[in-house]
Amino acid sequence: MPYPVFETIRHGKLVCALIVRTGFKTKGLKFLTPNRYSQQLAWMSHPKGKTIDAHIHNLVPRAITQTQEVLYLTKGVLRVDFYTKKGKYLCSRVLRKGDLIMLVSAGHGFKVLSDLEMFEVKQGPYLGKRDKVRFNTSPSLKM
Repeated sequence: MPYPVFETIRHGKLVCALIVRTGFKTKGLKFLTPNRYSQQLAWMSHPKGKTIDAHIHNLVPRAITQTQEVLYLTKGVLRVDFYTKKGKYLCSRVLRKGDLIMLVSAGHGFKVLSDLEMFEVKQGPYLGKRDKVRFNTSPSLKM
């Protein structure tokens, strides 16, 4: 069964990720994330000739306590495995060229299923070992 073009992966009330598949469309500006997220994800679709006023962003202090990442695949196939914060496996989704995922919370791991190229966007700078906790996954998931 094909996945929807916009999907929210949940574990109870916890949002693990948002997936936007290639082919997602809507008119105008649509924010896909709530204001409480440390990163915002929006879709824009405007007709030829639309003007977006030139602007600069103000320096506004923001407190970021959780890293959220966005991955956009430009080539290949990637399986994303989701886990609880304690490392218990929840589910998996397969992403293909043109798909985008925003990893909001909970654990995640990846298996590259075909040669992959992708962009990653997240808060920086990357702090190495201070930035994440690694855990072993179930052997049955090492497909």
